[in-house]
Amino acid sequence: MDRREMLGLFGTLGSTLPLMATEHGAKKEPHGAASPLAGPHAHFCGIHMAKKDPRFQLVTQHYCTAHTEHGQDDMFQCILFDKNGPGAKLLGVEYIVSDAVYRKLPVDEKKYWHAHTYEVLGGGLIAPGMSPDDELKFMKMIITTWGKAWHTWPDPNTPVPIGEPLLIWSLMGDGQVDEKVVAARDKEFKCSTAKIRESRGKAIGYDVPNVAAPKNLEVIGRQWTNDGDDKPTKKG
Repeated sequence: MDRREMLGLFGTLGSTLPLMATEHGAKKEPHGAASPLAGPHAHFCGIHMAKKDPRFQLVTQHYCTAHTEHGQDDMFQCILFDKNGPGAKLLGVEYIVSDAVYRKLPVDEKKYWHAHTYEVLGGGLIAPGMSPDDELKFMKMIITTWGKAWHTWPDPNTPVPIGEPLLIWSLMGDGQVDEKVVAARDKEFKCSTAKIRESRGKAIGYDVPNVAAPKNLEVIGRQWTNDGDDKPTKKG
C-alpha cells in the first residue's frame, strides 16, 4: 500500500463522518479545532471473528481515517460499529498498517495483527457506497495490509459492554466463515460474496489464500499459506 495513494483515495471517496458533520462542513469544537473524526474517511464492511474462538463471528462496519502525525507512515485508524445506521453500537477500534510497517514489528507484537488477504480475495470485505471501480482500487491497496483490532464491546447482544476486550482475527481460508453470518451480510447489502470472489480473483490475478484458523492466541498470522514462503500464487 502506498500511503500517498491511500490518502488520495480517502480524499476522493470520503466525506466527514455523519456523526460529526454539519450542513456547513466539519464540526468544530468550541476552541475552533476540527474534531478528530472530521475529514476524509473510508467505510468498509467485513466479518470479524474472535482469535480465541473462531466460532464467534459478526459483521463489522469500519470507518477509517489516515493518521498523519508524528512521522508515522502507512497507518490508518478505524472505529468499528455493529451496523451503519442510527443506534449502532461502538464495538471497538482497529489500526491498519502496510506490510512494510508490519515486517518491522517485534515478533511478540505480531501475534496481535491479522492479514486482510483472504478477506479481499474471498469476497468477505466490501465497501458499500463506493463505485465498483473505486472499490477495486481500494481492495488492491488494502490486500497486503495488516490490522490490529480489539472489540471493547465483546458481545453486542448485551445492553452494555461486558467483559474484557476481545482480540479480533480475520477469516483466512475456506470453510472458516459462519454461513449464516455471510448470508445475512449479503442480504443486507444486496451482494453476493461468491460473485465478488470470482470477479476479484480475475481482476487481481491471485488465487484465494488458504491459511488455517489460529489454534491459540500465540499464533502469528500469515497472508497466503500455512507454511513455506508466504507468497501469493498467481491464477493459472
